[in-house]
Formats: sequence, structure tokens, C-alpha cells
Amino acid sequence: MRLAPSTRFNPVLLKPGTDRRSHLILHGRPVGDVGARDYVTRRQWLLDEVTATLAGLRTEFDVVLCEGAGSPAEINLRATDIANMGLARAAGLPTLIVGDIDRGVLAHLAGTVAVMPPEDQRLVYGFLVNRFRGDRSILEPGLAQLEQIARRPTLGVLPHLADLWLDAEDSLAALGTDLVGRGATRPEPIRVAAIALPRVSNTTDVEALACEPGLTVRWTTRAADVAAADLVVLPGTRSTVDDLAWLRERGLADVLDRRARAGGPIVGICGGYQMLGRSIADPHGVEAAAGTRVDGLGILDVDVAFGRDKCVRNVAGTALDVAVTGYEIHHGIVDRNAESPALQGPDGPEGAARGSVLGTHWHGMFGADGFRRAYLTRTFPGRDLGAPVSYDGARLAQLDAVADALEEHCDVDAILKPLLSPIAFSAILPTIRIISD
Repeated sequence: MRLAPSTRFNPVLLKPGTDRRSHLILHGRPVGDVGARDYVTRRQWLLDEVTATLAGLRTEFDVVLCEGAGSPAEINLRATDIANMGLARAAGLPTLIVGDIDRGVLAHLAGTVAVMPPEDQRLVYGFLVNRFRGDRSILEPGLAQLEQIARRPTLGVLPHLADLWLDAEDSLAALGTDLVGRGATRPEPIRVAAIALPRVSNTTDVEALACEPGLTVRWTTRAADVAAADLVVLPGTRSTVDDLAWLRERGLADVLDRRARAGGPIVGICGGYQMLGRSIADPHGVEAAAGTRVDGLGILDVDVAFGRDKCVRNVAGTALDVAVTGYEIHHGIVDRNAESPALQGPDGPEGAARGSVLGTHWHGMFGADGFRRAYLTRTFPGRDLGAPVSYDGARLAQLDAVADALEEHCDVDAILKPLLSPIAFSAILPTIRIISD
């Protein structure tokens, strides 16, 4: 059974805005901006919201998988943690710790358990090793010693899957990553450069292009890559004004301006769309001081102002005579638009298009197979795009590859036993202390 996305699956989201403050999103709605110390004061309230949401999900599903964020060994944050052992303790969750082979995995796994308080340790029932390359027999002596030291078994060693791409955290997805796609084997693939903004968000807009057989996709911060690409994507961002300043500092703003004047294709999505306009006003102090107004890139004749409330909704409409679906999540509202619309949405015209430049607030449009192919066909007439592909099918194939690896390389029964057994498993799990007084 496939589940529709729901804010219940991620009830609390801290979305970084600047280097020191984050937007606090609760059940999909912004409830304020917080710094590290502000967050501490709201910890119990947020934990209550999360545990209540989890309790509701447990009444509907046999198994609810809770993925941690960061590390459970960040002991300086443990008192206020709700993303790792804080939630596990509050809800009595059996915990499996996954370690990356590239990061000194044996020491990491043993040390993670060792620095936990005994009440947290009793919830940890095993380990998984991820992204292993080579002969597993070489690793086995270390796993045996790890079990002696940490008194917990390793329940699987997952191999490195070279061609795997899955939806990634925004902070990780665009750092030095080539989403090469299947166009890499073609003599003249269409080259896509996605600008890796410092606070990039919603990177799946770009990943959808990487599944096309006639394209290669590269995340980049280099002006030369942007100048040489056949198509440039200016993606969403968690901080439009700051990342716009960064574009100028890197010389990328000038490259985009020259590209637009020469007729080079550019797509701006959400914050990227706002940057392409003439101006961005911030009357309510959403990102900067109240009343701030900054110049955009001026590539599209559009003016944007940040509203007090964030627009969060699913949308459907038409673009290039095909159906498109997507979602909006933005403060920026278009005050004035002198361009042709990019599409027709539920409220009428949306976005802006001028020549080879397209901007829209809609995320997810390139995930629609019909629109993606229609856009590429119109933008690159006569180029070999290869056979049409299903983005949804490509993503499912990736999940199948992960499932196959889990089945082949893990003790699935042992992993599931604490989840399905009514026995109070935590009563028999040992605690350890590696460093003595």
C-alpha cells in the first residue's frame, strides 16, 4: 500500500533560514522562527506534539518506522533531543543504529552506545552497517569484537549500491553531487546545471530530470558550469534574500544575466523564481528587517513580496497543454507580473515565462512525466531525448533495490522481532561502560 504524503509523518520540522535561526514548522504550518536557545524552551511542547502524533499513527498501522536526525551520540544535545533517543525514550521504541562504513563504523557504533545513559542503551537492540564494499569476511572479526564490546549483534551489512539515488536531506543533496543520469553514455547529452545554493531546498525538482536518458545533471557552484550548460535550474531555497546575495558574490548573477540575454534556457523554481524577478520586498521581516527591499536579477518582469503567512498546499493545473501537479510552500507572493504565465493553476495564471526563461512557485512539475517531456521537447527540438521514462517508476525501482539488498544482506526476522513481539524487550537488553572512572 502506498501512502499519500502527510504532515503527520514529519510533524515538527526545523527548516534553517539563516546560519543561526530556523523556521519552526508544526504539522506543515509555520509557527515562528527559533534559535538554538529558543528551541530549548519549546522542547516539551514539541515532544508532546510528536508523541501524540506517533500514538495516532500506531492505532492505524502495525509498524511505524521513526527515522532519527543527526546522531544519538550528541550528548550535549540529549537533554533537549526529540529527534533521536528523546522520542525513543518517550514512546518506548526499539532502536536500531545504522553506521556508515566510510566513517570508522566499528568505533562509531560502540562509542555511540557507550556515551548513552543506561535508559537509552536499553532501547538499542542491534546495529546495521551501511555502504560496505569488498569481502565481508574481512569485516567479520571486527563485528564479532563489536558484539563482545557493545553486547549487541550486527543484524546486517548492506553493500554500497553505486547507482542508487533516493530523496535526500536538503543540506546533503547538493554538495558536490553529480546526478549523472543515464545520458552519460550518449555522445551528446543535454547538460543540465543545477545551482547548489547554500540553503537549497526541495532538490527532488532537479532529481526528476536526472532520470531522463538524454540528460546529464550536475549540482554546481561554478560559473563556468552554468555558462556551458544547455539548461540551468535555479532551485528553491530556505533563504531567498541571502542566497541571492551569494549568487552575486560568486559571479553567478552576471552569468545568468548573460545567459538569459543570449536565449539560454533557465528554470527558476520557488525561491529561484523569486530571484529572477525585479525586486523582493519583505514588509513583515520574514527573512530580513521589516521593510527591507532588495533588487532581484531582473531577468523576469516580476515583483515579489513576502507575506506574513506561508502558502502551503497541493496544486494541479496545466502547462504546455499537459496536466501537471505539484505543491507550493513559500512566503513570497507575486505583487506584479508583466510576463506571460508559465501555467494555469487552480487560481488562474501562475508563474512567468519570457523566451527561454521560465519561473514558477510550483514544486514537483518536473516529476510529471508529460510536462517534463513536453518541456524538453520544446526547449531542445531535434535533440535525442531517448525513450520516455516514468519518474515514479524509476523511484519505485530504487526502493525495490533497497528492499532487495535488505532481504539479501540482513537478518530481517531479527530486525522485526522487537517490533512485532509483545515481550518487553528493553528489560533484557544490557548496558555497557567502555570508559571507567
